[in-house]
Amino acid sequence: MLKDEATLPRAQLDADYTARATVTEAEFADILARYQSLSDAAHGLPHTRAGLTFCDETGLKLDLFGTTPGESRPVVVFIHGGYWRALSRAQSAFAAPMLAAQGFATAVPDYRLAPEASMTEIVTDCRRAIAHLWHNAEALGLDRTRITVTGSSAGGHLAAAVAQPGWQAEMGLPDQPLHACLPVSGLFELAPLAACHVQDWMQFTDAELAQSPLRHSPQGLRGALALAAGAGEAMGFHRQSDAFSLVTGWPVHRVANRNHFDIILDLADPESTLSQLLLDLAR
Repeated sequence: MLKDEATLPRAQLDADYTARATVTEAEFADILARYQSLSDAAHGLPHTRAGLTFCDETGLKLDLFGTTPGESRPVVVFIHGGYWRALSRAQSAFAAPMLAAQGFATAVPDYRLAPEASMTEIVTDCRRAIAHLWHNAEALGLDRTRITVTGSSAGGHLAAAVAQPGWQAEMGLPDQPLHACLPVSGLFELAPLAACHVQDWMQFTDAELAQSPLRHSPQGLRGALALAAGAGEAMGFHRQSDAFSLVTGWPVHRVANRNHFDIILDLADPESTLSQLLLDLAR
């Protein structure tokens, strides 16, 4: 069990959960530059609405792409990665043009970042984003029955966290407001992360380890899929996806010739394996 990984040597866990070590500094810089340039280009889509506040309490905002006046479009919510402490919606809109061309809107929310925010606060932020989209679907031009959530790495964890049961009623939602969920290279059990370098900025408490999706299997989804990147993924991420697949029954699809950081950029290409998986789920 993944919780038992917490007893492994710290050096092994550090290696298994250091995604940056799987690419060179030059490769990492190039990939992040592509995140930014493709996301910047997405803001040229017609009817883009940037900086929509979805939580008055925190002031958090989301960007909405690909809606069409007079239509209610299905929406894909993309939650960014960055080990819960980096990146933002500004670098995370690269899938929006592909999805718009296929008839989907895209919502890209921010969330508060660690170490200033706790895991509980971060998960709550993402759930509030889903609640905002659901409650305001008509005004935003969205179909509330067709909300699909995806995300990469930490965003994969957060995508699974909004799909799990137990929080929806408090925000005035049905038991399962989501149509489908696609966590990419996600983290589903937090105990190993509390035993390695990630604890340096997350400062997980025992109570916050309960924010592990592996302990709260999502229910009521019509479509769902866990996915990891192939040989380029650090071993801890492979184990996380395999363990989540075992519990949920969701298949793990490994994409060849992709690493932890560039796999998600495949969502800019409608012909890619990842895009086809997402489109099949969202449809």
